[in-house]
Amino acid sequence: MKLYSINSGYFKLDGGAMFGVVPKSIWTKLNPSDENNMCNWAMRCMLIEDGNRLILIDNGMGYKQDDKFFGYYFLNGDDTLEKSLAKYGFAKKDITDVFLTHLHFDHCGGSIERAGEKLVPAFANATYWSNEKHWEWATHPNDREKASFLKENILPIKESGQLKFIETNDGIEFSQKIKIRFVSGHTESMMLPQVQYKEKTIIYMADLLPSVAHIPVPYIMAYDTRPLETLKEKKQLITEAQQNDYILFFEHDPNIECCNLQLTDRGVRSKEIFKLEEI
Repeated sequence: MKLYSINSGYFKLDGGAMFGVVPKSIWTKLNPSDENNMCNWAMRCMLIEDGNRLILIDNGMGYKQDDKFFGYYFLNGDDTLEKSLAKYGFAKKDITDVFLTHLHFDHCGGSIERAGEKLVPAFANATYWSNEKHWEWATHPNDREKASFLKENILPIKESGQLKFIETNDGIEFSQKIKIRFVSGHTESMMLPQVQYKEKTIIYMADLLPSVAHIPVPYIMAYDTRPLETLKEKKQLITEAQQNDYILFFEHDPNIECCNLQLTDRGVRSKEIFKLEEI
């Protein structure tokens, strides 16, 4: 097995929304905002070479939206999904599995691309993986969350015939070395891959912990649909991770890919910070 960090680009979100009840005087030291209160965030995916499978976890927001959409989110930087794959000698046609932690636009937008007037899978040879509970939640969204679920990102996946569902049993195996954890504070039945790699346990944190700055328990996004559930899930996971020396992989941290944890007098905090390739 080999793991690769794949950055699909950077985008901006409101700092207050990303840090919830935490005052700006505190969070601005962690991720400084621009004059519009927007902070920059990565869309960092993970590529897993596992036997004859090439598994891509999430795929950024893609490029098919109009200028008005990108005007809200300020896609920036030189990284793209294609360039990051090519760095390791891969192309989109090589991907066998696209694992979608959840269906918010910044995690699944790269799943579908435009071919003339048609919307087609960007990964022509891949199986796309979601779960029935989250799929139902995303295709019949609540009013608060529906702006994050874009039908052009989601419905063509099913129409293509390339979609499969994973059973929502916590700890279910995706492969021999990949298990799945389910959490529902951010959105219903978000999936966190837990990977056994070089005698280490690595958890892909998706939006349960978007960045290192979100490790303190009260640092919960205003985007979360069930913030108290997030608090419970987060506290349980970081306690387990600290006690067992797990490695956390961050999808949205603009600078930090991975860390492990330590217990301090202020609670659980980051210990060592490093890149995935350094493991």
